[in-house]
Amino acid sequence: MIQRNEVNLHKNWQKELANVVTCPERLLEMLGLSSVVDEKDLQARSLFPVRVPLPFIKKMRFGDINDPLLLQVMPRHQEFLAQTGYDKDPLKEQDNNQPGLLHKYRSRVLVMFKTGCAVNCRYCFRRHFPYQENQLNKRSLIDALAYIKADKNINEVILSGGDPLMAKDDAVNWFMDELEQLPQIKRLRIHSRLPVVIPARITDELCARFASSPLKVVLVNHINHANEIDADFKAAMQKLKAANVTLLNQAVLLKDVNDSSHAQIALSEALFEADILPYYLHLLDKVEGASHFDITEQRAREIVAHMLEALPGFLVPKLVREIGGEKSKTPIDLNLV
Repeated sequence: MIQRNEVNLHKNWQKELANVVTCPERLLEMLGLSSVVDEKDLQARSLFPVRVPLPFIKKMRFGDINDPLLLQVMPRHQEFLAQTGYDKDPLKEQDNNQPGLLHKYRSRVLVMFKTGCAVNCRYCFRRHFPYQENQLNKRSLIDALAYIKADKNINEVILSGGDPLMAKDDAVNWFMDELEQLPQIKRLRIHSRLPVVIPARITDELCARFASSPLKVVLVNHINHANEIDADFKAAMQKLKAANVTLLNQAVLLKDVNDSSHAQIALSEALFEADILPYYLHLLDKVEGASHFDITEQRAREIVAHMLEALPGFLVPKLVREIGGEKSKTPIDLNLV
């Protein structure tokens, strides 16, 4: 059983990061699920390590092997299946002549600011990404800044990874200082799962730095289910809102996790309660080892069609698919329902 004092032992986000659960047997034990351990599932940890922070485990339903949060992080034997159309580099990112930097879109550039994650999501499209070849130190970040400065078409920098908020506040501060010296840069966008899995990451110091920046700062959360949103997370979002950060969310449609109109409507409502606007709803990127999460494009259209009936338009995210080699995300035509 999860002990509340175990989950709340550390308010310091780096200590919480150091205490992530990496053993699937331990995870199941904490949820009262030791009796349903499947050795075939446990073997899948060899394909992709298990990492789950305690604050995220706290949100899981005790005794429920089908909990939608647990399903996102628990290894499954289906990961060994070799399915046609699924590969290790679904977005064609790994043949990149500028390590740590992706420039697919004319006005935006993506920097892999930190290559680690606080939580390993089993459906991650970068679960096979060669992060060891794309790690950026200060020297390579300076090179990335020079690349950005030289291209006057770039007006937005996206920090990704891994998870960029794995970096300490002083590293974020330094990069923002440098970025603010480039007159063409208008926006800094940060894609992160850390605020929802370790809300303590949103420190007062980080919020103060965002508030002082001349850049428009946008945080894109990655939340797939309404149960991920709790009081601690809402409090973190309020701190960011007070710092004038624009709050968005992107989610992935995942079989048995959130592949129903009920789940998606509940997610949009919960996001707005936390002052976050739904941004994108992605079809699964066809990465090797995650085919069991996939749903059909037709089913995705039906879900969003029901959302349009039930929600105001500003709470309905754009349904998209990302195709490797394409210069933008591909919107899914809802008229084919």
